[in-house]
Amino acid sequence: MDAKEKPRVAFFSFTCCEGCQLMVLSCEKELPDILSHINIVNFREAMTEKSDDYDIAFVEGSISTKEEIKKLNKIRKTARVVVALGACSSTGGLNCLKNRYSMEEVKERVYGKKAALSNRHVQTIPARPIDAVIHVDYYIHGCPIPKKEFLSFLTALLMGKKPDMTNHPVCVDCKMAGNICVFEKGISCLGPVTRAGCDAICVTYGTWCWGCRGLVDDPNINAHEQTLKRHGLDPEAVDKKFALYGNCKSSNKCLTPKK
Repeated sequence: MDAKEKPRVAFFSFTCCEGCQLMVLSCEKELPDILSHINIVNFREAMTEKSDDYDIAFVEGSISTKEEIKKLNKIRKTARVVVALGACSSTGGLNCLKNRYSMEEVKERVYGKKAALSNRHVQTIPARPIDAVIHVDYYIHGCPIPKKEFLSFLTALLMGKKPDMTNHPVCVDCKMAGNICVFEKGISCLGPVTRAGCDAICVTYGTWCWGCRGLVDDPNINAHEQTLKRHGLDPEAVDKKFALYGNCKSSNKCLTPKK
């Protein structure tokens, strides 16, 4: 395939740790093959060159400043396809925990006595996923994203197929991995309502599902809340469980997702 025919791909980051982009770079063995099919024209974690001409944009991070809204809208106008990369861009992620507080209190916690000066440089707003600002074509969930999911997604996209999005709960992955249900161990878990695709890695390695991949479509939240309560959690504790990665929706401070 001629180099000019290759899709031009860009990676962008907003408010995040950039761990999902590092997962992309961890595809060391696969990168030569990937680069034979695409041209990466913007990727701060991997290269210094930049281009504003791209077809596909992978966007990591939640939106938490007015300046980021402007940059994200520019990306949407340029890209033919926009992909939300990871929990922060897909659901708002951990960053949305700040939405429980007023933005003035957030600035005071971060900048202390210099909080007032921060307004000159950063106009902080309640954190939100990128689909609260622009239309998103596809999502790759996780915190961070699974390497194999990124590779299968990119393969499908380059073949002109619609990438699959897992829509069964983590409990299915847990059973396939042969894990004992953590509820039987007296530990609470968000697996029954969380979107799978992670191979239940957290439970497999001795902890529980934190809900980083967001909710499955039409989750039975009421039933799961009752399950959590039966295992000793009071209503406030239940709310905190769901708020770790789902605070954007529970706080009602996000903009309406764009269709």
